[in-house]
Amino acid sequence: MSDWSTFFEMGGYAAYVWPAYGISILALLLLGMLSWRAMRRSERLVELSQSADSRP
Repeated sequence: MSDWSTFFEMGGYAAYVWPAYGISILALLLLGMLSWRAMRRSERLVELSQSADSRP
């Protein structure tokens, strides 16, 4: 069990390492979500443009 506690303590730097991991994960999730939303918005604009072009 001491191996796990040593791992989670990160050699005394846990107060810096774990928040950095958390912030990094949150940033990646936020960027992924924003990219997905932008892609969906672009796809809708392309569909609207194509439907407008196909009208007589």
